[in-house]
Amino acid sequence: MKPARSAPSSEINIRRSRPDDAAALAAYMADPAVFGQLLQLPHPSEAMWRERLSTPVAPGSMDISLVAELGGQVVASAGLFGSSPLLRRRHAIGLGISVAVPAQGKGVGDALMAALTDYADHWTTLQRIELTVFADNARAIALYRRHGFVEEGRLRGYAIRHGEYADCLNMARWRPEPMALPQ
Repeated sequence: MKPARSAPSSEINIRRSRPDDAAALAAYMADPAVFGQLLQLPHPSEAMWRERLSTPVAPGSMDISLVAELGGQVVASAGLFGSSPLLRRRHAIGLGISVAVPAQGKGVGDALMAALTDYADHWTTLQRIELTVFADNARAIALYRRHGFVEEGRLRGYAIRHGEYADCLNMARWRPEPMALPQ
């Protein structure tokens, strides 16, 4: 696997999200160029984001929500979500990521993906990270592949986008090195 590209660390700050990030997330996710590539609805409200960011993570959950700041401004978010209470699915988690248009191509997505995969690989018992992406989103697919994700299937007409059915890809990444027992 190729190493992830990254911008100088002094420019990008990755941290846990907090309720006061709601306005920034609602603003950049209202951009049709952003929400059109996500499986979310247009016109997100600040109140919706504040509520989502204020909801505490359940005890024992491996969920995490991060934001990226560029020049002190929140320009992206990503998270691992959906830790399953089902015994047979506790090894897997979903991933979501979004990056404001002006921050795209500046290493922000790479920095967030590196933070999430480090968290999953070194701080949890997760073995598998799953995501769904529009099949024509070449930039996102390339980002995911750089971080070890592979295509597992195509979902025909999976989501409505701009009044038409659009195909999506299921992609997943397995922990690159199995966890070892102490010697």
